[in-house]
Amino acid sequence: MAILDRLTARIHPALALRRAVQLSGSGKPEEAFVLMAIAARGGIVEAQYQVGRCYLEGIGVPPSHSEGARWLRRAADRGSPDAQTLLAALCVAGLAPQEIEAGSEGLFERNASGEPDFAAALDFARKAAEAGSATGQALLGYILSKGPKAMRDLDAAHGWYEKSAAAGCPEGCLGLALSLTRLRQPEHRTRIATELRRAADAGLPTAIYLLAVLTEHGMGVAVDLDAAQRLYRDAAETGLASAQFRLGLALIEGNLVDMDPVAGEAWMRRAALAGNAEAAYRLGELYASRPQRDFAEAATWYRRAADGGHQPALRALASLYLSGNGVAQDAEEGTRLLRSAAASGDRDSQVDLANLVLEGAGEPDDAVSVAGWFGATASSGDLVAAFNLGLCFLEGVGVGKDQERAARWMGRAAEGVAEAQYMYARMLQEGRGVAADQRQARVWFERAAKAGLVDAQVALAEMLYNGRGGERSVAAAAHLFKQAAAAGHAGAMFAIGALYETGQGLSINPKAAQEWFAAAAERGHGHAQLMLGRYLSRGIAGDHDSAAARIWFERAAAHGVQEASDELAET
Repeated sequence: MAILDRLTARIHPALALRRAVQLSGSGKPEEAFVLMAIAARGGIVEAQYQVGRCYLEGIGVPPSHSEGARWLRRAADRGSPDAQTLLAALCVAGLAPQEIEAGSEGLFERNASGEPDFAAALDFARKAAEAGSATGQALLGYILSKGPKAMRDLDAAHGWYEKSAAAGCPEGCLGLALSLTRLRQPEHRTRIATELRRAADAGLPTAIYLLAVLTEHGMGVAVDLDAAQRLYRDAAETGLASAQFRLGLALIEGNLVDMDPVAGEAWMRRAALAGNAEAAYRLGELYASRPQRDFAEAATWYRRAADGGHQPALRALASLYLSGNGVAQDAEEGTRLLRSAAASGDRDSQVDLANLVLEGAGEPDDAVSVAGWFGATASSGDLVAAFNLGLCFLEGVGVGKDQERAARWMGRAAEGVAEAQYMYARMLQEGRGVAADQRQARVWFERAAKAGLVDAQVALAEMLYNGRGGERSVAAAAHLFKQAAAAGHAGAMFAIGALYETGQGLSINPKAAQEWFAAAAERGHGHAQLMLGRYLSRGIAGDHDSAAARIWFERAAAHGVQEASDELAET
């Protein structure tokens, strides 16, 4: 230390502080710290606060959490708003100093749990806020709005944010904007944007990101996609994962200004590596859906997202294990992952697990869980859950088989679920769990058919053809059969062939009949194979091929069609 510095330290602590500030500004942190420590020991509160910061940040002295906390606590106890605010922030971050011995000022240890200490934070922040610290006021607002429920006071939080923002604190401006958003009043939109702009101009990444959202959607500011993209990029470059994700998604989809899938994927990757579970999931989806699918890479990103609690990612990863795509096939692991996602409330996973249980997979407890999940949500009016609960009663999954209760839940679900309309129609048609009613069955088949359910189109066509539940209309039946056939339904293809053969609803056309029989036969329809064999063996449509006919007779016979066996015996 220079002679001037030694003399300064001996004369008065205040002079030591002044010289320490000069040395710090001159880029001499080690020399500055020595004098700052002298001033702190001399009882100067500002010096005590600065010494605490030096220890915490390792400026001019090796870092020491315990020494930093000790000096901050001294300054806070003597009324330093800055020390009180910093201690409150440490408590909120789970880095709070904890006294080893009650009443001891000098002994501290690092909070090993890493859990926020909101009670201590509230005490420190309130003192700082009441002393006029704008940063302390913003922090107090945060604690009162985001702390434990018992501690929350949103109105008081709003008031502290107002004071902090009025003093020009960027964190206060951000907090006030979020508090105004909570009020959901359209007249606040302009002010929300203004406060976010103030916080964004001060460089707060979250404010920059939120201002980008407002600018993209025109909330409180004019829509400006170019400006929104720049703001997203500014926030992303600070390392904010949510901004990196949004920018990446925009570049991949091209829904802002530029479209650059390569750069978008790079930003998405950065967001995922920074802990954004949605970004990791989207990357998994990207690799799983490309023309050149890379399920192994998809599994890596799904797993990262799943580790972050992303339920759809758990379901997607489970699907890979169940199918053996990208990972070694492991039905047990796939079911475990699916069970975890389902237990977390993911509806699609619950349905998938229910399907596994219906196929005989899973564990006994899974069936009980499935029925329980669907029962709880179905009772609250969820129609999809009502349909699944109906299936549970129909198949005895987790509950005893009960046709009447199955019909009751199917009937409720039929108000909005096409699959339920079809199942309920079948139950009405067959009199299972409910009195048989062909007319009502036809009504529900029609609703499901209009929703595009192929099996319902075929069932309704059969009722129209036979005149069950209402007037007979072969022409309408033919139209429905063609709709279902276009969707690949083999039974509908066979029916069209039969209509062309008999001239019912369609003009007699042996060649068209043979073509439809062939289409159904190739899809494994036994009776279509029989008819195709007959057409080829007899040359009905002009094509005579005994060898091919025999092959089709053999395939039909293998399906148990007795007439095909008879045809083979005659050849």
